[in-house]
Amino acid sequence: MLSAKGITKSYDTLQILKGIDLEISEAEVISIVGVSGAGKTTLLQILGTLDTPDKGEILIAGINPFTLSSRKLAAFRNESIGFIFQFHQLLPEFSALENVILPALIKGLNMVDAKKEGLKLLDKIGLSDRADHKPSELSGGEQQRVAVCRSLINRPKVIFADEPSGNLDSQNSNELHSLFFQLREEFKQTFVIVTHNENLANMADRKLIMKDGLIIS
Repeated sequence: MLSAKGITKSYDTLQILKGIDLEISEAEVISIVGVSGAGKTTLLQILGTLDTPDKGEILIAGINPFTLSSRKLAAFRNESIGFIFQFHQLLPEFSALENVILPALIKGLNMVDAKKEGLKLLDKIGLSDRADHKPSELSGGEQQRVAVCRSLINRPKVIFADEPSGNLDSQNSNELHSLFFQLREEFKQTFVIVTHNENLANMADRKLIMKDGLIIS
């Protein structure tokens, strides 16, 4: 599903990634852990095509996204990759449902079908009755579950999550962690999760430890 070979990245004279090799299978849940500054978020951003490597090659479902034009890369990212961030990144002026369906509308799905699919996802996580509420009217756990639905709306090949439970209390964190594995079973989703949460990290199929820009185990 995802392959990375020889990935390096520097900012000015500071080398962040020093040669990352990584193979991730379809429907695998991978956690990436390590101290702050180890390069976890930089790696996640590059794997998610939000940043470019200095050297190395990435293949997602056999496609090297960095060989695509900017327009085709944007379309590939929208259709093949989902993102979940620590602080949700929901648009405050839009309802939960509107936030969920934005990627589908960008992809070109019509409003009626997008709303139908969005409501299915919200219903699956127990938030269909909150579809018309704006983010400010939702709890932190509810906002993060809306963000999960948004990441799933286009049925992407892989979902990247950066500290997804870092802003949640223990109960909501546990519920979110369980949700990832439920979704993996139902949608055969691949998850790559950067986290400091040891419970979530240990639940993954594999836990990768980063140190000084390298995966050490």
